[in-house]
Amino acid sequence: MSSRLQKRLTNVLVIALSLMALTVVAARGGELRSQFGEQEPGVMLVQRPRDTRDLWRQVYELMPELPRENQYLSQETGEVDEENTLVSRLIRYHIFIKGRPHPFRLDWRLTLADYLGAYERMSRETYPGANVLTENPLEGDQAAIARLTRQERDRLVHVLTSIFNPNYLALLEQQADRELAEAPETPEELDWEEAPQRRVPRLPQSGDAELLLP
Repeated sequence: MSSRLQKRLTNVLVIALSLMALTVVAARGGELRSQFGEQEPGVMLVQRPRDTRDLWRQVYELMPELPRENQYLSQETGEVDEENTLVSRLIRYHIFIKGRPHPFRLDWRLTLADYLGAYERMSRETYPGANVLTENPLEGDQAAIARLTRQERDRLVHVLTSIFNPNYLALLEQQADRELAEAPETPEELDWEEAPQRRVPRLPQSGDAELLLP
């Protein structure tokens, strides 16, 4: 199997795994629509959610392996603020600090790129938690995101997008259908069993050596 076809099949597999992982989100469609308002199929209204305080919990339900980073002390109580988590701060940074749209996968990728130092610089002074925790959590959060594997970061993007976009599952299904429909079946990308007669090596021809010249 050629690398090109293998890459296409890998993309389809990633999408399929995402669909399986996000079935819980689909079951909560009514809850999400009540938070963000009813949306007609295929219509995306970009608006700031009214309340993001508990949405981080849904991310951890779907990805319990994510680090919590909730060991910081509250300035007000002097006790550990266990609900001030990595994901809750990431969501607040994305929506309230950067003002980025929340229904789109690309925007969440940009936010993760910020944490990895690959896009925009993050400010310590305005980072969520800086004014309510005794220790600024920015460096710790950046390190936690950097420790995630690429697959974990991709899945986190899928999960965040699905939570803020009730139409996301349907869009993923459409993308998977397109990937399967567009997978080429040229002779170079067919298995040996499918086209053995096309796998016979071409005999050397006159002038072939000239192709090696610079």
